[in-house]
Amino acid sequence: MKTANIKTKKIVKNSIKSLDKGIVGIEKTKDNIVSIKEKSENFYNNENNTVEYANNKFDNARNDTVRKSINYFNKKGSKETQQVIENVNKIKKKVKNIKSKRIERKNIKKATKELKTVSKKAKKAVEETVKNMNRGRKLAEETAKRSYHTLKSAFKITIATAKMIIAALKSLISLLIAGGWISIIIIILICLIALLLNSIFGIFFSSEPTGDPNNVSMSEVIRDINLDMANKIQEIQTNNTYDNYKIESNRAEWKDILSVYVAYVSKGTNETDVITMNDSKKAILKKIFWDMNSISYEIKQEQKDSDLYEENMDSTIQKILYITIDSKTIDEIIEYYNFTPLQLEQVNELQKEEYDSMWSAVVFGTPIGSPNMVQIALQQIGNVGGEPYWSWYGFNSRVEWCAIFVSWVANQAGIDETVIPKFSLVSTGVNFFKATGAWRDKGYLPQPGDIIFFDWENDGKVNHVGIVERIDGDTIYTIEGNSDGDECKEKSYSINSNVIYGYGDPAY
Repeated sequence: MKTANIKTKKIVKNSIKSLDKGIVGIEKTKDNIVSIKEKSENFYNNENNTVEYANNKFDNARNDTVRKSINYFNKKGSKETQQVIENVNKIKKKVKNIKSKRIERKNIKKATKELKTVSKKAKKAVEETVKNMNRGRKLAEETAKRSYHTLKSAFKITIATAKMIIAALKSLISLLIAGGWISIIIIILICLIALLLNSIFGIFFSSEPTGDPNNVSMSEVIRDINLDMANKIQEIQTNNTYDNYKIESNRAEWKDILSVYVAYVSKGTNETDVITMNDSKKAILKKIFWDMNSISYEIKQEQKDSDLYEENMDSTIQKILYITIDSKTIDEIIEYYNFTPLQLEQVNELQKEEYDSMWSAVVFGTPIGSPNMVQIALQQIGNVGGEPYWSWYGFNSRVEWCAIFVSWVANQAGIDETVIPKFSLVSTGVNFFKATGAWRDKGYLPQPGDIIFFDWENDGKVNHVGIVERIDGDTIYTIEGNSDGDECKEKSYSINSNVIYGYGDPAY
């Protein structure tokens, strides 16, 4: 802090010195007057007015001296007094400024002192944290070992338990952070997550992005295998002549396939890596898929469906290509692979309903949808009779065309038939999506471009289909061919509507 501009000491010193001189002069004059008076009185008393002339002369001189002295010192004292008053006022201002400066210096000193104190505390906290990290590392290692042995021996840890533990740890962090225990919490949390991911429960995180471009997610592998199934269906269609086709699907669910896959890879040990995917694991998963699923077909000549075709068709006989997909049950595949009791226990654990939503995330990942489908379908609103669609399909006259409309839109969008099939029977579309693992039950939140199926009578039989346009809150907007009045229309439903049968979730 600069103090060079505060020049008060010299002024104060000289002013006070001048005041002292004036006061001393006045006092001396008073003393002289008193002394002269006393001498003159003594002289008067002692000499009995002997020299009266001398007394008169002295009195005149005394009075003249007193008058001149008083005038001189009054003038001098008044000037000095005024100067002193001005200096005192200046001094007051300077003193006030000095006090302010002192307060500033005092505050700076206080802040500096507090900063030093905080720095010392921070340094101490860091040192304490380092100590706690060392202690926490040992504690975490011991905890991880105990947790692992508990998991290995009793198999009691579940996803729900892990979530509760993690939630509890999160709440503890805010309470323990002030004591430098955050490092321990982080270490234990990391160990818990590592333990979870390196167990059979790692399968629930196998579709999560890892940031590694070489790592393939489980949902991508599942799409590839679903595509294999769709290609086999298309190959059967290509190699055969038929008027129409039907798919009867009893395909194994991915939840069952992946539960078996986990037990197969782990060989009954709970410490296993099922979160990552490589070529050898992909080959194992494909083997399990085709060990659990089989596909067959046959062609039959049948009467045409009166609900689908007009009565004035040229022929009532048609060739129907039946494609059948069958599967082994969980118990059959466990016996087929001769699983151990520990592998059986793993499969049973992963089959619990509490994991259903997590299985859904693994199998389907994040749905993308096809806005292109929606844009093409929107342009068709208002069409009556559906002639462009059923004639494109190959019919010579009108048929019920809601499914054909969906097929036509997909074809116009350039979507492969292994993703959305070319189908005229609504039930064929349902079975195709089920067969290719792209089926979503009622209650699913659809995306634009998904295929929506309806059951008007709530009798378990699907009888109408459309395209999901958009979702607004709890309302689903659709574009449907062959809707009310034999027309292409935009319609809407509550997401919980009882007429919704389910959805096709194409792997666009």
